[in-house]
Amino acid sequence: MKGNPVSFKLYIQLLFVHIGLALGAYLFPSISKFLLLGVVGIFFFWVLASANRKDQALLGAAYITGFEVFSRMTGGTLTYEFAKYAVILFLGIGMFYRGFTRKSWAYLFYLLCLTPGILFSAINLDYATNVANAIGFNLSGPVCLGISALYCYNRKMPLARLQGILLALLLPIFSTAVYLYFYTPDIKEVVTGTYSNYATSGGFGPNQVATILGLGVFLLFSRLLVIRNRSVNIVDLVLLSFIGYRTLVTFSRGGTITAVVCITLFIAIYFIRSSSLEKAKLLPKGLMLFAVLAFTWLITSLNTSGLIDKRYANQDAAGRVKEDVTTGRTELITTELQAFYENPILGIGVGKVKEYREEVLGELSATHNEVTRLLSEHGSFGLIALLVLIVTPLIFRIKDKSNLYLYSCVAFWFLTINHSSMRIAAPAFVYGLSLISIVNAKKKSVIHRK
Repeated sequence: MKGNPVSFKLYIQLLFVHIGLALGAYLFPSISKFLLLGVVGIFFFWVLASANRKDQALLGAAYITGFEVFSRMTGGTLTYEFAKYAVILFLGIGMFYRGFTRKSWAYLFYLLCLTPGILFSAINLDYATNVANAIGFNLSGPVCLGISALYCYNRKMPLARLQGILLALLLPIFSTAVYLYFYTPDIKEVVTGTYSNYATSGGFGPNQVATILGLGVFLLFSRLLVIRNRSVNIVDLVLLSFIGYRTLVTFSRGGTITAVVCITLFIAIYFIRSSSLEKAKLLPKGLMLFAVLAFTWLITSLNTSGLIDKRYANQDAAGRVKEDVTTGRTELITTELQAFYENPILGIGVGKVKEYREEVLGELSATHNEVTRLLSEHGSFGLIALLVLIVTPLIFRIKDKSNLYLYSCVAFWFLTINHSSMRIAAPAFVYGLSLISIVNAKKKSVIHRK
């Protein structure tokens, strides 16, 4: 139970509160904006009142990150990029109180690499384009990542505190899954093909919904290994099956595949770090988890009349294999790489790739891949920024092996930005969590008096 952040009783109470949030937003959609403002206000006051002594800023940022898709889905967000700005605000205040280590200079350099693209876009964008909106939309994610990395780099905390932060991230994801159940309780009525399904995604983008739900699946899976409390584990198993099911029925594969990769990496690191006794206990627990996941897939297959099997076999409803497994993303990536080849030094400017694609393909569509967007819009500076993001965690891992989540968090970031860009704050925030250093909680000293 060393990693358990809250008692079992409090955990159950929190789950019921978040069921209530989902039900309230479903029955009374108008309260969604008040819920978001209330969440931000509560955490903002908590951070200021506590002077961020126990990383309350990180707790607030985690909750907002998990709450983002729920607020968008229910019409509660104030602006599209609100969650990213809120994460930047919380972590900025947190650094005001507790600072950041000088060893995180690589991420300051990363943020500087984004600057030339901003200046170039002001010159290069069409007159009809709102420059401020284009820059804000395309850079809010990368800047959010930079601030998260600055705050988290080598920030020391006990495992229970990190688990508390991950729980704050998980709870609003649970609300999202519950809301989806209220929105479409009967999956059979709305699933008619193998394409991404808006009806099973709360009427919102299936890609973003699957991404955040897949993150919830990974968090629950990791809790089953780290938290040693039978009652908590049983509840988490039920939640794992429930959220896993809602992830699958979105028919968006990116979030599910990302979750599987993150889980695989976490199991591998956990196994390597475990003692012989813990490894022996891992086998029966692993078989039980596999059985739960297999049961979830079976139920999904039955409720979708086998269409989910065809979706992951890259087939249409008639069983014909689709030619493009990337659902059109290859063409988008190709145009962005072409823009990089034509402008390898400075790129074409932040936000310009949308206009460039319209010129080349005759269609106006946003990017789905943050890697190629960085290259096309920032040129060689984008390439350097990308190398910083990939290499720095690996160097950090050599020096500090305390964080079991490092590889999984980096994998979540990298895989997510390759299929969903940085439309939500989750990949940026989760990347930062990979850089946290875990320390043993200080034991209270006992003073013996004569």
